[in-house]
Amino acid sequence: MTPDDLPPEQAGPAAWYGSEVASRGDWILTLDAADVAEIAAATRPLAAAGADIAALTPQDFPLPRLGPRLAAMLGDLMEGRGFALIRGLDVAGWSMREAATAFFGLGRHLGRACSQNGKGHVLGHVRDLGLASTEPAVRIYQTAERQTYHTDSCDVVGLLCLRTAKAGGLSALVSSVTIFNEMRRRRPDLLRLLFQPVATDRRGEVAPGQKPYFMIPVYSWYQGRLSAIYQRQYIDSAQRFPDAPRLTPEMVEALDLFDALANDPALNFHMALGPGDMQFVFNHTMLHDRTAFEDWPEPDRRRHLLRLWLAPDGARPLPPVFAERFGTVEPGRRGGIILEGTRPNAPLEAV
Repeated sequence: MTPDDLPPEQAGPAAWYGSEVASRGDWILTLDAADVAEIAAATRPLAAAGADIAALTPQDFPLPRLGPRLAAMLGDLMEGRGFALIRGLDVAGWSMREAATAFFGLGRHLGRACSQNGKGHVLGHVRDLGLASTEPAVRIYQTAERQTYHTDSCDVVGLLCLRTAKAGGLSALVSSVTIFNEMRRRRPDLLRLLFQPVATDRRGEVAPGQKPYFMIPVYSWYQGRLSAIYQRQYIDSAQRFPDAPRLTPEMVEALDLFDALANDPALNFHMALGPGDMQFVFNHTMLHDRTAFEDWPEPDRRRHLLRLWLAPDGARPLPPVFAERFGTVEPGRRGGIILEGTRPNAPLEAV
């Protein structure tokens, strides 16, 4: 078979290899003392007043000095390499309300915050809750397990590290654009299958009128752009539903090759997030992962990250099929998980 009817091989900064980007530092934005002071000045009055974090707007959190650099970083996320790391925020002496306010306020300069679960949480807590992903309603970020390479149901995902694990818990990234290029060269016949819709488990977060799974291809080619959406565990677990289309042996082979490439050290790279580090990833061109970890026994030392799902106004066009998961494909409004009766809220602890 030939790749003639597939999208062309992709060039540009999003088609990177792990060793290449790991050796560079142009994806790190280091805050200086004036940046940190500006963030703190925006945070303190809001936190002291107990402001509703979920209702914050960019105007509520002024960043006149840092804001233009965040806008440039957002451009690199959406049109460039697809990820960035902000380093230099000292969270050691901050309360949870202060850290949450600062992260959410900064994130609002990148996009609208989306609900990350059926409870309407626009601020997520990534902690091990002692759960296991074998339970049908559990999502992997609630465990200490390896996540495996995946995308989230939004344009941009952001993480703020508050505390690290005793061992493990490294962040890993890989370019879905590079995976596409490699599959196109090696097995265009299998790559072609990944442009067909596949069932993915909603993990119990089902709105009225929805099936307990959604149908979207791993890859979509729309208006000259290649976009990916992927979570292999949830593709596999969707097979528990009798009416979900069955995975053929050929589709399993295609998914296995996709996973093998994502796990190839030549393609991916790992980074250790330290307290105060903020990582942002563009889901349509990147996949992210987290290694399994061993946590501290003391509750106040246990690994803890805050998470945002963001919808930038200027994000790329997405094909209509993405509305199956994103609710709408309108930039600035799409993404997240909304169930009947939920309202946006920003809890200050993992619930």
